[in-house]
Amino acid sequence: MANIKELKKKIKSTKGTFKITSAMKLVSAAKLNRAQIAIQNSRPYAKELEETIKTVSALVQNYSHEFLVESDSRKSALLVISSNKGLCGGYNSQLAKKVREFTANSDEELEFYFVGKKVKDLVKNEVTITKEYTFEKQEPSYNEMVDLSSELAEKFKSGEIGRIYVAYNIFESAIAFEPCVKQVLPMALAEKEKEELRDKFPFDFKYEPAPKVLLDSLIPQTYISSIYTSLLDAIAAEHGSRMSSMDSAASNCKELIDNLTIKMNKLRQAAITTELIEVVSGAESLKG
Repeated sequence: MANIKELKKKIKSTKGTFKITSAMKLVSAAKLNRAQIAIQNSRPYAKELEETIKTVSALVQNYSHEFLVESDSRKSALLVISSNKGLCGGYNSQLAKKVREFTANSDEELEFYFVGKKVKDLVKNEVTITKEYTFEKQEPSYNEMVDLSSELAEKFKSGEIGRIYVAYNIFESAIAFEPCVKQVLPMALAEKEKEELRDKFPFDFKYEPAPKVLLDSLIPQTYISSIYTSLLDAIAAEHGSRMSSMDSAASNCKELIDNLTIKMNKLRQAAITTELIEVVSGAESLKG
């Protein structure tokens, strides 16, 4: 059974952990606020851009772009966006599970590219790592993601790889995220989707500039926007998950401190009671 001295040490140590977890929670909350604003501002643009590309490419006749063409290559690239740091609950482990499921169900030859090292560390013995990206700061900038996207796009255009996928966590709220794997290239529409769009828009639009010029400009932007929005989703989900984890850890520390304090007080009270009994017994013996 622990004595009072040992309990004091445990309480002191737990209070130190409580301060650290509380501070990390506040830092993550501040970062989450910025990240949440960024993804909420980016999503509508990315969604509208993608819908525009789908609609226009389905309606325009005799148009083709290399990003819309299906490839016969069995090689594909999977870009995995995870965190560089831990202490964020199931953020990385759930994404690693999703990557394993996708790999197991795919008949393609997958090349793995990593942003963030945590999922890479979890699956490095199960997959072939082609490249791990590093950046000037902890979170990559837009220009750095453009360079990364362009590097993968060149491999797609050359026919070295036939598809590009992105694995990341979708930010849903401060306490919820959803791991997913989505295809970003090619941006080909199924014939059924094209027919649905043609039925929805049984007329053509007037374009300025010409449809080919418009699509040639917007399609690469849509591809880059899709990857960058995935990064923003992943960053927001990471900060939300870490804030939630640190909040739980701080609550557990507080509960443990309370329990240890009660236990220490009980031991102290028992010791005082024992001493009083000894004093009273000694006084009674002197009387006798």
